[in-house]
Amino acid sequence: MTGPALSAPRTGPGTEEVDLRHHGDAEVRGADLTDLAVNVRAGTPPAWLKAEIAASLDGLAAYPDGRAARRAVAVRHGLPERRVLLTAGAAEAFVLLARAVRARRPVVVHPQFTEPEAALRDAGYAVGRVLLAERDGFRLDPAAVPDDADLVVVGNPTNPTSVLHPADAVASLARPGRTVVVDEAFMDAVPGERESLAGRVGVLPGLVVLRSLTKTWGLAGLRIGYVLADEGTVAELERAQPLWPVSSPALAAAEACCAPAALAEAAAAAEEIAADRAHLLARLGAFPEVTVAGPAAGPFVLVRLPGAAAVRAGLRARGFAVRRGDTFPGLGPQWLRFAVRDRATTDRFAAALADVLGDAPR
Repeated sequence: MTGPALSAPRTGPGTEEVDLRHHGDAEVRGADLTDLAVNVRAGTPPAWLKAEIAASLDGLAAYPDGRAARRAVAVRHGLPERRVLLTAGAAEAFVLLARAVRARRPVVVHPQFTEPEAALRDAGYAVGRVLLAERDGFRLDPAAVPDDADLVVVGNPTNPTSVLHPADAVASLARPGRTVVVDEAFMDAVPGERESLAGRVGVLPGLVVLRSLTKTWGLAGLRIGYVLADEGTVAELERAQPLWPVSSPALAAAEACCAPAALAEAAAAAEEIAADRAHLLARLGAFPEVTVAGPAAGPFVLVRLPGAAAVRAGLRARGFAVRRGDTFPGLGPQWLRFAVRDRATTDRFAAALADVLGDAPR
């Protein structure tokens, strides 16, 4: 395998060659479009979860008490409660890590979700990049991570590439004196959560696993996620948090989403997503100019095609929002990301894409 390249460290205002703060919601904000830009599962939250959240509103006069939700997350992963920290979405966790974890040489594996690097830069760090290559299928090569990197951030499955790295490859990054942060925000959308490292927290040195409940359950507006880490790291992160960081409705949602029936529903949704993704890939296979990165394992796919900016604009004019790829380090203007949707939506999208590609400059 040809190894990825390590970029020079960069930090400070004006040095960003891409907009690290651009996210998929910008594509749909204030517009009436079919949303393929945001990776939140369509048709969520389910009615039963809305009812659980609504029931929590009667207790809003009291300060949030996260003990029951923390216990539920711990049981869900078979971990002690002291290895769990509830956060206002995974994004807060990245900020806490940047504030609380002391590092001399932090490295982020790209292309991936850009908030970890943005948070580290905001905390004053010069951030190194390991850039995974399309020619290698955007697969993680642990040997490409510098030996002296003492904080490594990697996504699994990775946003936006949708690549699922082998758990053992990610685990091999762990060593004494190094913190390895694995963003598993989309792991519950993978059937069987294969390749998750959540069960190795407290076993592998320096391992930190982040999870989000906003994607599968449609709770992006509620902001709920959690950190799984050793007791010392959890304590450090908790000290960096403000008081009562997670609202009572979000805590109620976290507890409800860890119940056995909810986990069974999420597992069924993961199987459905896999089937819907296969349908999307089959439809994209009809376009010779479209190259799909992968193999894809998440609820989205990354594609390369000529004239991507014009294609994105053409799709928008036909009622579809898709995510631009040029704001992810390691990609460029020829990349787009499509969220997986139901087959009927995918068929409508494929028809619009065919129309656009017929008009797009070659």
